[in-house]
Amino acid sequence: MSLIQSVPPRVFRWGLNLWPPFVGAGIRVRSIAPDFREFVVEMPLRRYNRNAFGTHFGGSLYAMTDPFFVLMLSRNLGPDYVVWDRSACIDYVATGRSRVHAVLKLREEDLRSIRSMTENGSKHLHLFHANVVDAEELLVARIEKLVYVRRRRSSATPLK
Repeated sequence: MSLIQSVPPRVFRWGLNLWPPFVGAGIRVRSIAPDFREFVVEMPLRRYNRNAFGTHFGGSLYAMTDPFFVLMLSRNLGPDYVVWDRSACIDYVATGRSRVHAVLKLREEDLRSIRSMTENGSKHLHLFHANVVDAEELLVARIEKLVYVRRRRSSATPLK
């Protein structure tokens, strides 16, 4: 059993908040739902995560959403699935000049769709969306994540 499958949300959050890329950018995971279907992440504007114009560095805005859909899917689908990031797109809508946050959600209909599309062993590319908003709930960035999902092949099944 992998760490993703076995660690309680509170401990997992603690580990993510000590992860060097998040510490360096000032990113904090504020909460993880008990069912691993929602993460709340925030980032204050600090001297070390702002760009030359005094606003949030775009790479940090993306980083605060990067691993979560894969983590949520891995935990909810279990070890019988291969889950990887495939691609991402970020649309910078407005400058971030204050604390920003994102709520990343895995919906039941996402899980149903993924299970349906992969039940015969096919791969599936699933598109997720997330918004980064500022302290006044104004949209700062729109993120799209394309995630690759496939059921693991059993060792007895020949490769095609």
